[in-house]
Amino acid sequence: MEHTPNRLERQLERLSEVPAFARPWFRSVVLRRAVPFTGTAGLDFLQMTRHQVEIGIKNGKKVQNHIGGVHASAMNLLAETATGMVVGMNVRDDCIPLAKELKMAFKKRATGSLRAVATLSDEQRAAMQATDKGEVNVAVTVTDEAGVNPVECEFVWAWIPSGPRKT
Repeated sequence: MEHTPNRLERQLERLSEVPAFARPWFRSVVLRRAVPFTGTAGLDFLQMTRHQVEIGIKNGKKVQNHIGGVHASAMNLLAETATGMVVGMNVRDDCIPLAKELKMAFKKRATGSLRAVATLSDEQRAAMQATDKGEVNVAVTVTDEAGVNPVECEFVWAWIPSGPRKT
């Protein structure tokens, strides 16, 4: 089955026309339009494909907790954004993604900056293309600078038709 890029993917493909040194800045602009809060927290969109999205967050003052680490809410935003973006790279243009459920267990103290990597299987991606309504459990791993996974996360995303709701 041939893949047709969706709206988000088409926007990101336009970045190939931008000089390489400026692409990260332009990518952030495009994605902050989709989810403005990501700019507030300073998320870095490191890799974005239909299969995998990698996002980072620096351990800066505006996202720190009372012990100098990345705040729990910022960790949640990081993981939620990575999972949401990988779903967003695959959902059809006639559908919208919606966060449905999340679980986050704090296992270890985080050290320094964090990265979240969210992935979808080929089967999950195919289901998103084949139906206009469904849900998917998106795998995500959060890692700190020491290589530790400070949290374990589960995110369930749904997609529904983007048109008016039927009553």
